[in-house]
Amino acid sequence: MLMTDAQTGLAVATPIIVGFSIALYRMGVLQRYSAGIAVAASVVIAGVLFFQQ
Repeated sequence: MLMTDAQTGLAVATPIIVGFSIALYRMGVLQRYSAGIAVAASVVIAGVLFFQQ
């Protein structure tokens, strides 16, 4: 089964969002809780959207 354009976009964008959240945490811009929420929310949203396509 081939991925749609939307699924490909989600598969590319989600790791970028996670990476930025971790980078911002390491720079001291985000607190641990905020970074965790950002990572968890992006993974959950991407998962739901990916499997609904």
